[in-house]
Amino acid sequence: MTQTMRAVEITEPGGPEVLQLTTRPMPEATQGQVVIKVAYAGVNRPDALQRAGSYNPPPGASDLPGLEVSGEVVAIGAGVDSLSLGDSVCALVPGGGYAEYVAAPAAHCLPIPSGMNMKEAACLPETLFTVWSNVFSRGGLKAGERFLVHGGSSGIGTTAIQLANAFGARVFATAGSDEKCAACVKLGAEKAINYRDEDFVALMRAEGGANLILDMVGGDYIPRNIKALADDGRLVQIAFLQGPVVKVNFAHVMMRRLTITGSTLRPQSDLAKARIAQDLREAVWPLLDAGRIAPVMDSEFALADAAAAHAHMESSKHIGKIVLNVAG
Repeated sequence: MTQTMRAVEITEPGGPEVLQLTTRPMPEATQGQVVIKVAYAGVNRPDALQRAGSYNPPPGASDLPGLEVSGEVVAIGAGVDSLSLGDSVCALVPGGGYAEYVAAPAAHCLPIPSGMNMKEAACLPETLFTVWSNVFSRGGLKAGERFLVHGGSSGIGTTAIQLANAFGARVFATAGSDEKCAACVKLGAEKAINYRDEDFVALMRAEGGANLILDMVGGDYIPRNIKALADDGRLVQIAFLQGPVVKVNFAHVMMRRLTITGSTLRPQSDLAKARIAQDLREAVWPLLDAGRIAPVMDSEFALADAAAAHAHMESSKHIGKIVLNVAG
C-alpha cells in the first residue's frame, strides 16, 4: 500500500463548498482495528452537521467526514481474529469514511449480504445501527404496534419502514411530496402522510395513536408527537432538523404514561456499537441475505464531488441513500 491517500476534508465550518479533495497519510490498524480499502462511502446528515461545525468527532476519531463504508480489508491490527485480509465488509466508522482507506474497529464490521454489491452495502451500517438501536432496542417496537416514522423517504426512514414491517408492526410515515409518500407505501407503510397538506396528529389519533414514534425533525413536531402518541406510547428522538428547544406540557406525559427518550450513535462506546453489530448480525442480516429488505438507492457521486453530494442531500429532493464512489 502507498503511504498517502486521497480524502475529502472539511477546510472550515460552512456549506458544501468547504468540502475539498486533499491528500492524507494512510491510517494504521491499531489494537482491535482493521484498515479497509474503501469502495463506497455513505453520505448522511451527521456528515453535513459536522461540516457545518455543529457535530464534532468524538475524541480520537478522524476529523474527516464519513460514518459508513464498504470495501476490502487490507490490514489487520493486533487482537483481531474475526476477519482476514481480503474480506469484503461494510463497516460503521467514527469518522474518516470520505477517503480511499479508513481504520475501523473489527467488531463494527459486518459481511456484505448475499447478492448485494459494494454500493448498496455502503448504505447499511449507519442507518441499520441507528434504526435497530432506537426503534427496537430503545423503543421496544413489537409486532402489531402502530409505528410512525418521520422523514419516511430518507435513508433512516426507508430503513425503518422496511424493518418495522418485517417484524410485524403497522407502519405509518410522513414525507414531503406525493412521490415520496408513494415510495414509503411501496416499502411497506400502511399509510404515508404528506405533511404539507395533511395532519399526522389527526391521522394517528384516528388510528388509536402511535405506540412508537421515531423523530428526526424536532422543533414544533415534539408537542405534536406527544399528542399523536397512544397512552403508554414512546417517542424516540434521533435528530433536530428544526431545533432542540421547544415548550412542552409534561402533564400529558405524566397523565398518559408516555416515554420520551433518544440517542446519538457516534459518541457511544466501541463496546456499545459492537453489541449493536452483533444484534444486527443475528436479527437483521438474515433478512438482508434473503432479500426481504434492501437499501433504497438515490444517487452516486465521485469522491471529488462530495460537495455536490451534500448539496443534493440538503435539497431534500432525494429518496433513500446517497453514496460516494471512492474507488471509481
